[in-house]
Amino acid sequence: MTFLKRTRHWYGRFERPISSLSLIFGFIFDALTLKRVDTMWENSWIFAHIIIVGLFILLIHIKERGEGDELDPSKAHFWYVNILQFFFGGLLSTFLVFYFRSTDIFSTWPFLFLLVLAFIANESFKHHYTKLSFQISLFFLSIYSFMIFLIPIVLHKINDWVFLLSGVVSLIFITIFVAVLFYLKKDKKTLNKKFTLYLIIGIFSLINFLYFTNLIPPIPLSLKDGGIYHLIQRNQNGNYDIAYESHGWKDYFKLYKDFSVTPGSTVYAYSAVFSPKNLNLTIIHEWQYYNTTSKKWVTGVVVSLPVTGGRDGGFRTYSKRMNITPGRWRVNIKTEHRKTIGRLRFNIINSDTEPVLLDSVK
Repeated sequence: MTFLKRTRHWYGRFERPISSLSLIFGFIFDALTLKRVDTMWENSWIFAHIIIVGLFILLIHIKERGEGDELDPSKAHFWYVNILQFFFGGLLSTFLVFYFRSTDIFSTWPFLFLLVLAFIANESFKHHYTKLSFQISLFFLSIYSFMIFLIPIVLHKINDWVFLLSGVVSLIFITIFVAVLFYLKKDKKTLNKKFTLYLIIGIFSLINFLYFTNLIPPIPLSLKDGGIYHLIQRNQNGNYDIAYESHGWKDYFKLYKDFSVTPGSTVYAYSAVFSPKNLNLTIIHEWQYYNTTSKKWVTGVVVSLPVTGGRDGGFRTYSKRMNITPGRWRVNIKTEHRKTIGRLRFNIINSDTEPVLLDSVK
């Protein structure tokens, strides 16, 4: 038995654990290496994955295959399916990293959950890779997820119309791909065009529903840093000196961290919002308190703030309020079109004495 045959035989035996480990380590690699959503390298990396995925979908379906070829390491079809699965995993892990960084998970978890489900399906339902409808569904979701942040980067704009344009571009892309596939495919009866159309329309409708109900992160924007502080002032170096109170390790386990105030105290909300280069916009700080009687969040003050794109750590800015009442508060950091970028949560507690403060620089 030659070395190549032994290698194929060994991979065939341990295919499942190798595939699982490669996807896990691939996700970790992406989380550590993918930095900015607007760089040429990152977007070229995604685009190359999409081209390779499309190519191997074509290879799988334009050639006739024998029964059981997808299970036989000596057959080309076996490797086509494995390569397709690997690059699908790379695409979905990249989107998970970028979208997770761009959101408050409590606000937009449904879309992240959709990407997680797609990532799990890519690993768990390999036998479905022989089914074209499954491949087209994941492929369209991948294209759409890419266009949602690529189009705003290219146009230097982010709004509802730009989002709708990303959907139109995605539909054009997948329509051309399916037309090419249908033209090249020998056995056209195995391509159920009506069912495939329903799947594409279903995914398109779901993503639009999530967007217009504010359940999709406003990528390519992201909240790089944020916090509630007792003092913020700009220093001579152009950075921000901050003063804050620390309650130790317990703060990490509280969704609403305690914030002590004395009469006349000022509360500062700080945010560093990343926006791609040349994508300048206005964000808002929406101050809300929780009304325990009505059990609803009530908006107190809305502050508009400018953001200039291009800074790695995000464009730094802040808003402030005085004489804030005790209770549960949050500051929603949103686009001017009311898409949530992030959220700062805190619990105001009256105090007779000034809290002990620590100093830092942002």
